[in-house]
Amino acid sequence: MPTPEKILDLARQVLTIEADAIRALSQRLDHNFVHALELCLACSGRIIVSGMGKSGHVAGKIASTLASTGTPSFFVHPGEASHGDLGMITPQDVVIALSNSGESPELVAIVPLIKRLGAKLIAMTGNPQSTMAREADLHLDASVTQEACPLGLAPTASTTVALALGDALAVALLDARGFGKDDFARSHPGGALGRRLLVHIQDIMHQGDALPKVPADASLSAALLEMTKKGLGMTAVVDEQEHILGIFTDGDLRRHLDSPLDIRTTPIRDVMSSSPLTIAPERLAAEAVQFMEQRKVNGLLVADSAGRLVGAFNMHDLLRAGVV
Repeated sequence: MPTPEKILDLARQVLTIEADAIRALSQRLDHNFVHALELCLACSGRIIVSGMGKSGHVAGKIASTLASTGTPSFFVHPGEASHGDLGMITPQDVVIALSNSGESPELVAIVPLIKRLGAKLIAMTGNPQSTMAREADLHLDASVTQEACPLGLAPTASTTVALALGDALAVALLDARGFGKDDFARSHPGGALGRRLLVHIQDIMHQGDALPKVPADASLSAALLEMTKKGLGMTAVVDEQEHILGIFTDGDLRRHLDSPLDIRTTPIRDVMSSSPLTIAPERLAAEAVQFMEQRKVNGLLVADSAGRLVGAFNMHDLLRAGVV
């Protein structure tokens, strides 16, 4: 068993070699990368990414990243392509083929077929003199001076560089397409990011009969009954046109417990908080979370542009929506 110091030294060496390989790649990028981006932008079909072995795993990740950032893409296994899956590729597609040696038999075998179809081929290899590099429409140099494996055999630095190069292409395409946060959220509707970017206040607020509200001349007892019935820990106080005049909350009730109030005769306008905090229905629910945390409140009234009450919600609604 190696000593802890030796284990850490080897781990640091691996990370240093891979980091150095990416830095070298950064300095090596040239006009071919720009042309590859232009090919992908002009593609009226899909971006097909392929590779064998470890390169295949990297190719799958690149395809997934492209697809989630605005560039329709999927992975095709080169071995299966020779047995029918080549039919998934059309003349309108661009194929990105990954092979460190540039001589992977399964990929080399389908190169003539891809070219015969009329699809454009981008080779990403570690050997600019390889068969794939020569036959491709464009070659992206993903070479490394050494693998991070002490034996120099296991694909390590080479797969890291290929993955980073794929990420660079995906992000450059994202920027060129003007792909924004809303677009990204639509590609990730099931995740936390999608909820933060897609859920609006109007999607989670209480409205209609579920909205707690009382007129300004209502008694404190009527307001308390409305709060209890609607279960939001607050009620809005509105005029005849539904304009918001104030709010009464559980916190306001606690602050008045020591006051000699008759809850049956005290008008709610005498104990309500005037000029309450409100938010527009079209705002993102994620914005409301930050706003409520800053103001240290547990609920908000929702108002339209004219200051009329249209909804209400509390932190529990945000939790149920998965925004918090």
